[in-house]
Amino acid sequence: MDRKKRARSILNATLAERTYMLMLLPGLIFLIIFSYVPMGGIIMAFQKYNPVAGIFGSKWIGLQNFRYIIKIPEIGQIFMNTLIIACSNIALGLVIPIIYALLLNEVKNGLFKKTIQTIVYLPFFLSWVVLGVIFKQLLSMNGMVNNMLGFIAGEPIRFLSSNALFRPVLIATNQWKGFGWGTIIYLAAITSIDTGLYESAMLDGATRLQRIFYITLPGISATIVLMATLSLGNVLNAGFDQVFNLYNPLVYDTGDIIDTYVYRLGLIKLQYSLSTTIGLLKSFISFFLITLSYRLANKYANYRIF
Repeated sequence: MDRKKRARSILNATLAERTYMLMLLPGLIFLIIFSYVPMGGIIMAFQKYNPVAGIFGSKWIGLQNFRYIIKIPEIGQIFMNTLIIACSNIALGLVIPIIYALLLNEVKNGLFKKTIQTIVYLPFFLSWVVLGVIFKQLLSMNGMVNNMLGFIAGEPIRFLSSNALFRPVLIATNQWKGFGWGTIIYLAAITSIDTGLYESAMLDGATRLQRIFYITLPGISATIVLMATLSLGNVLNAGFDQVFNLYNPLVYDTGDIIDTYVYRLGLIKLQYSLSTTIGLLKSFISFFLITLSYRLANKYANYRIF
């Protein structure tokens, strides 16, 4: 009887919320079609995939593909490139928005503050397809940046074809695009701080820097911890869209990441099994990191989804 009552209560609750359920239906269908149905292709990681025979007709080889990718000479460099670029983006993606939010919070002119905030987060909405073309034009050998630097350096700088400069270019452009959007979270956290604390500190003679260090930063520390722990899940996500639209064969040594390598291996070289294997390995590691990040977020920031 308990099961019947529970089932009946669930059915009644579902019927009562049927309007909201119907609103969720398109997103649920989209998720199933593009996220869950393609997961059937994971089986290719354990096969010597033959496009003619298909998934059900290809030869099963077990873990042979996993043993093979470990021996690929460039695989270590690709993982290292991904870690360096992703970790740099994560670190700067935390520090820069915090600093910018603190500076913007000190602006007293409301109109100027809103104008600047709008200007800096607009790039977030631009596609890397568009920005890739813009940055290629700006940073090319005959681009505007090199024309301006020509008066100082004398010779043009190979921003997009130098292994020494390509990573800094990726990291800098990624921060320029996204730091304004990340600032919104910290500005929202700052607004939740009791203004009476600032008034009391001013009466006690605290300087502006002291108010920032002893009131503002401690007040948003929980948000900082939460964003830092949740960002662990992106350690292996170095930004396929950005790298794909900016890199070239000259900078594969420092700019080639897991996602771009999987793209070339699978769609250009037609090595479907190997590309699926590398993608699956990345997914396993990312799943572990995401699980770890949510456990840390729950422990240190009291953040839970369920």
